[in-house]
Amino acid sequence: MVDIAVLPAHQGRGLGKRIMGEIMRYLEAEAPESAYVSLIADGPAKDLYAQFGFVPTAPLSIGMAWKRQGS
Repeated sequence: MVDIAVLPAHQGRGLGKRIMGEIMRYLEAEAPESAYVSLIADGPAKDLYAQFGFVPTAPLSIGMAWKRQGS
């Protein structure tokens, strides 16, 4: 997946959270234990991704990653 966007007229309705929820359900079901998922968060999108367990990858960047937790 490369880009996900919600048109400004439709923002604030929980669509981004629904999209991320589906992506996370897929990752939880299909990603191997060694999976490392990274993303680039533009602007306040970092706050949305943080709600799903993504964390900053470096102090000066807004790149974020998700790593499956051990079972």
